[in-house]
Order: sequence, then structure tokens, then C-alpha cells
Amino acid sequence: MTASHPSDGLPLPRRYAAIGALCLGTALIIIDGGVANIALPTIARELHIDRSSVVSVVTVYQLMLVMLLLPFAGLGERIGLKRLYQWGQLLFAVATLLCFFAKSLPFLLIVRGAQAIGAAAALSVSAALIRATYPTKQLGSGLGINSAIVSAGAALAPTLGGLILGIAPWPWVFASAVPFAIGSLILGRALPDTPPRDTPFDVIGAVMCAGMFGLIIGGLESGVHGDSPVVSAAIVLCGALLGVYFVRRQRRERDPILPIDLLMQPVLRLSVIGAYTAFIASMTLIISMPFRLQSEFGFSPVEMGLLMAPWPLTNIVVAPLSGWLSNKIPAGVLGGVGMAISIVALVLIGYLPPHPSHFDVIWRMALCGGGFGTFLPPNARLIIGSAPRERAAAAGGLVSTTRLLGQTTGATLVAALLAFGIGNGATPPLVAAGLAFVAGLCSIARLRPSIRMPPSEEVAETVATLKQSR
Repeated sequence: MTASHPSDGLPLPRRYAAIGALCLGTALIIIDGGVANIALPTIARELHIDRSSVVSVVTVYQLMLVMLLLPFAGLGERIGLKRLYQWGQLLFAVATLLCFFAKSLPFLLIVRGAQAIGAAAALSVSAALIRATYPTKQLGSGLGINSAIVSAGAALAPTLGGLILGIAPWPWVFASAVPFAIGSLILGRALPDTPPRDTPFDVIGAVMCAGMFGLIIGGLESGVHGDSPVVSAAIVLCGALLGVYFVRRQRRERDPILPIDLLMQPVLRLSVIGAYTAFIASMTLIISMPFRLQSEFGFSPVEMGLLMAPWPLTNIVVAPLSGWLSNKIPAGVLGGVGMAISIVALVLIGYLPPHPSHFDVIWRMALCGGGFGTFLPPNARLIIGSAPRERAAAAGGLVSTTRLLGQTTGATLVAALLAFGIGNGATPPLVAAGLAFVAGLCSIARLRPSIRMPPSEEVAETVATLKQSR
């Protein structure tokens, strides 16, 4: 067992090649999701479809990701993390090339769905592969580097997409991610060979998990953008009822797709809640801020891009540093400090002067990005590092699903605020500050000794309860 799951990560120089494969894989998923937004107006014009319909190119991709991350994490535990990661990269690259043959919206949506399947397969096990690649004492640094790659990809995507559209047809925007996929596939030979688990895969549970997320999120999106609140509410209710039955069914499983066994640990439960509210807060500001900068303050689109850039650019620096510190300082402390910084920054953004200068916006956005960059890597390290090694894929899938759910909820929240006429002013950043406060409380609560190190009899009682329920 020790040889199969080395506690000190991969040996050098193999570890560097594996890190390169994981960085390239993360970059291609983030960049592909970002460049699609830039290409939407061009796609709508050249395929002769209206703008409201072309948005489905993005929503289909995001929805498929949320639906498939946890099922794929369970599948990866059974067929091998490296195998699923490589298959996902290959499918993503092939589907991307098919974009060149898209002459209609339905075909493009099918291709985007295939891309999302490949991305979900890779993303679901990437955190578990990071854990197996780095030595335990460097896990926080590895997750910090991964967070920096995410921020760098998010910052690069709009610029890259705009440059490509200026010199080439829109399918080349999607093709820009193919070199990352090829590089990841080549270097991926060095990824850790985690042995598959000889346990059956719960296909019915996987379908129910995907259906639960699909119905709930699809219903919420329909409620914001659709014309029938009754139908939207019915869709959400169906998803909730399916979720109730699904959770009860999962409690009887030894290795549940929805990692209830992990969520029963108070420290992990608080970490997930904190991450969820933090991602809602960050997405609420990121989506609403351009509306405010343009409508209230009169900045041009070019100026808006420059004013929003300090957030991801600060993250590129802060996230690796925070990840490194999480190897030495409790995540509860770093998370509390990070959310305190973010709350101050969000309140300052909410109360910008009537005629702010570029500098007034830039330093506030940089401060806010630094706060979230301080919170997220230690929080992810705690979730992934606290899970049993054989459940690392489930923990990683939980981290990725929480991020996407938080971002989707934040986007839906902004759409609702805009619908009520309060989405382009001071309200969104102040709402985000309230959500950051909840995340900070969850982080600080993890410092309680009874949560960090529960009594042995409490652990034994929890284990016995789980065994009886199965």
C-alpha cells in the first residue's frame, strides 16, 4: 500500500513533468471557458442566430461540468486517476477540432457538450493527482500554484480571444486551447499511477447526481431568464425531490458519489460552506462590476478590462504564497485573514466616490483579489488533505463542484439583482461582503479544537453510525 500511495509524492525529475501536465491541463480548461465569452457576438452573427440563443454555448458547457464532476470523480477512483485524466484531455482536444465543422448552433452545442465531458473528466481528478504528485508538506504550495494558473488563465482568456478574433475565424478561438491539451497529454505520461479500486460503480447514483444538479441549476437559470416562473419553480422542485431521495440512497453506499462520508466531518463541512459562499461573493462582484463601471461611472470597455485586471493579476502572486503558508499556518487563520481583507475591500468598492479615478478602482480590486487569493488555496488544501487518500478524488471533485456551484449561483444572483434594478450599483459588492463574512466565520470556526481534532469516541460513534446505515 505504501508503494502504491507514496506519502512523499513523485520523485524528481518526474514530479516536474507531472506538474507541467497538470498546469497545462488546468490552463486549457480555464482558457477555453473564458475565450468562449469573447466569441459569442461573432458566433451569433456568422451563424445567424440571436444573442439570447448564443449564450447557450456557455451555459451548456458550465451545466455539463457541474453535472458530471462528482460522477467522474467516483469513476476515476475505479478505473485510475491518470487514465481518466488522459482520456478527458484527448476527448477535449478532439471535440475542439470539431468546432471547425460547426455550421449551426445545434451542432456547436453538441461539440461544446463533448468538450465539457472531457473537461469534467480531467477536472474531477486533477486535485487528487496534485495530492499524489506533491510531497505532503508541499501540498499547499501545489494547490496555490494551481490557483495561480486558474487566475492567469482567467486573465489571459479575454485578451487571447480578442487577438485571435482579430486575425482568424471564430473556430480558432476554441482551437487556441489545443496546444495545451497536446502538451498535457505528452507530459501526462509522468502523472502518478494510482491503482484503481476494485469496487462497483454506482451508475444509477451517477445518473441521479447529474439529474439533481441539472434540474436545480437549469430551473434557477430558467427562472431568471425564462418567461414562466411556475415552470421554473416546478423544475427546481423536481430537482430538490430527486436530491432528497438521492442523498438518502447515498447514505447506504460504502463509497458514495456524493461524498457524504466526507461532509460528515465538521471541519470539511465548514470548509465546503465557506468555499461556496466565497465563490458566490467573488462571482457576484466580477459579473456586476462591469455594469457599474459603464453605466454609473462611464468607463469605456477598454478601461473596464484594465480596471478588472488587478483581481486575477494579484491572485497570480498571492495564491502560491498563501498555499505555501498553509503548509505552516492553520487554514482557519489564513482564511479568516483573507476574508477580513476581502470584506474591507468589498465595502470600499461599494462606497466608491461619485467620480472615481482609475487608481481608486484598481487598488480596491487588487486588495479584494488578494483577500480571496489568501482564502481559497488553504481552504482547498484542508479539504483535499484531510480526506483519506483513497477518497482524494471524491474530495477533489467536491472542491471543483463547490467552485462551479458557487460561480453559477453568483451569476444567477447578479441576474436577479439586475432584474430588480439594483444590480449595477453599490448593492452587489455589499451583498458580496455579507457572503464573505459568512465564509470568514466558517474559516475561523475551524480553529476550535473540538472541530479540528474531535474526540476519539466521537469519531468511533460516527464510524459506527455510518456502518449501521450501510
